[in-house]
Amino acid sequence: MARFDDVVATFWGDGDYGVQQPLTDEMVREAERLLGVTLPAALLDLLRVQNGGSVAAGHAAFPTGRPTSWSEDHVPFDALMGIGRRAGTTSLLDTPYLVEEWGMPTPLLLLSGDGHCWIGLDYRTCGRDGEPSVTWFETDHDSELVLAGDFRSFVEGLTSAGTCGDGSARE
Repeated sequence: MARFDDVVATFWGDGDYGVQQPLTDEMVREAERLLGVTLPAALLDLLRVQNGGSVAAGHAAFPTGRPTSWSEDHVPFDALMGIGRRAGTTSLLDTPYLVEEWGMPTPLLLLSGDGHCWIGLDYRTCGRDGEPSVTWFETDHDSELVLAGDFRSFVEGLTSAGTCGDGSARE
């Protein structure tokens, strides 16, 4: 498992797809007010380097101990939403709408996904001001899988999809 500080240095991929304007303290305060949760410090550390976007290939998968609809042995994490309102870009601020649209539990903060599958910060156990676990949600199958006890541990466990089994997606 990689150290968080080492991952931060190599976390972001190339390009500006999904990237919001640089993160400010005011944006964080407004996001926490709007979302009704305290954002994990490790998430903010990443978003202060780059406010959302593509994740580098070396950190674009999280190994799982059981199969999901995505793969036999991992889930994808190829992008992380930032905080902002850039036109045409999904943001952490869109979580309330997306959670309602896809019938997901609350309180939850969606980090990455496409509607059918999401990775989110799950505040149901820790409360809105606690340290949330990171959970994989499959809306089509009404299932979920806890990936890590907190965001820092999740980031430290990220790897390349190619290092997880055969790296192929399931049908």
